[in-house]
Amino acid sequence: MVPVIALVGRPNVGKSTLFNRLTRTRDAIVGDLSGLTRDRQYGEAKWQGRTYIVIDTGGISGDEEGIDAKMAEQSLHAIEEADAVLFLVDARAGLSASDQMIGEHLRKRNKRSFLVVNKVDNIDPDLARAEFAPLGMGEALAIAGAHGRGITQMLEAALGSFPKDAGELEDGEEPEIVAEGEEPKRIPGPSEKDGIKLAIIGRPNVGKSTLVNRMLGEDRVIVYDQAGTTRDSIYIPFERDDEKYTLIDTAGVRRRGKIFEAVEKFSVVKTLQAIQDSNVVVFVMDAREGVVDHDLNLLGFVLESGRALVIALNKWDGMEPSERDYVKTELQRRLFFADFADIHFISALHGTGVGHLYKSVQASFQSAITRWPTNRLTQILEDAVREHAPPMVNNRRIKLRYAHLGGANPPLIVIHGNQVDAVPKSYIRYLENTYRRVLKLVGTPIRIEFKGGENPYEGNKNTLTDRQVNKKRRLMSHHKKADKKRKDKR
Repeated sequence: MVPVIALVGRPNVGKSTLFNRLTRTRDAIVGDLSGLTRDRQYGEAKWQGRTYIVIDTGGISGDEEGIDAKMAEQSLHAIEEADAVLFLVDARAGLSASDQMIGEHLRKRNKRSFLVVNKVDNIDPDLARAEFAPLGMGEALAIAGAHGRGITQMLEAALGSFPKDAGELEDGEEPEIVAEGEEPKRIPGPSEKDGIKLAIIGRPNVGKSTLVNRMLGEDRVIVYDQAGTTRDSIYIPFERDDEKYTLIDTAGVRRRGKIFEAVEKFSVVKTLQAIQDSNVVVFVMDAREGVVDHDLNLLGFVLESGRALVIALNKWDGMEPSERDYVKTELQRRLFFADFADIHFISALHGTGVGHLYKSVQASFQSAITRWPTNRLTQILEDAVREHAPPMVNNRRIKLRYAHLGGANPPLIVIHGNQVDAVPKSYIRYLENTYRRVLKLVGTPIRIEFKGGENPYEGNKNTLTDRQVNKKRRLMSHHKKADKKRKDKR
């Protein structure tokens, strides 16, 4: 059984910095601002032959209200899930009432907990430990998470009693810890090995986190009536009907002119990275607001990334029939460029229509990764050209000879021929629609790339030897004399 380690503490004590160092990633947003982490963030890590799961949590202060109370609930839930808890405190800020409250909660829960005094760089570790002795949690562990100091001793205390993975490191072998200034290395985590990676994206406050919780069947991420509740991209592996998924809850993306906080800029970057990292994107829109311009901009980025697409119109419940008809008309008019994607009308709050998303996700994913033989793609190309030939260019017909698959997710079809640089966009769309119809593709864009039949000797100049030059001169002289004789006879 893989042990689970939770990182808990007040806001801004360095939990996310330590999370990134242990997992050797940059998955958690880090900044000199309290309250950046809101939802639970899971990551896989390895130390001395032991694989373990580490959970990054939001800060607990004890006087939370509003969205902060939701953050505290997430942290308390992580404590219940964990096999061991690393309770981080700030050596520079000293002991606080919030630290005492968290320590008392851990003692009441009878959790296997370790007091970790962080940020001891340029501070006497012994004095830092002594200041937190009143918490009554045994001998504290002094670390500097940002620089990698004391991490080995901390992991030895937290994980030393857990068994090693089968066939892993021998006793005495040194752990691999990222030193100060060293570039973190990416190790495979749950988001890279567990089935279809499904990103939930959209504008702020359209119901993305509510949809994530509904699909998971639990309050896994914070839902609050405030735009911008989600700040980080949260990767959540789960199974449904024996199929593996990794659900990615992302921060809402607003128009560039509406982004003022530096934290929100990082959140937008995380969302765009999540789109690139996913296999299928569920694009969530607010049915009551209809299709707005920023939806089209964000949807355009999804199509440029080439990801398979499913569109979900949320908050469909309670709308009048006339309003629904208007929204459907607008969808047909404004989303014509994404007409290959399935559209679902759902209510994430009540669960209406949410279960039908999975069928479209599976179909879109299969369409995006399926491979076809060259003869099949070439036959479709020949049939398309026979039905509707390419136009003439400079009194010459464009010739498309054969096609083959150049990549998947999205499908890339490479077509070879002559004068391919002159193929008009309208004919490219015709070929895309033909391949989509014949291959029965749904939910995925298609990319077509052309390769011309270039002359390999074009531009090469043949340099003659001296002997060849003299021979050429003799032949030219011979032809001149012959021409003169012919003219004299006339």
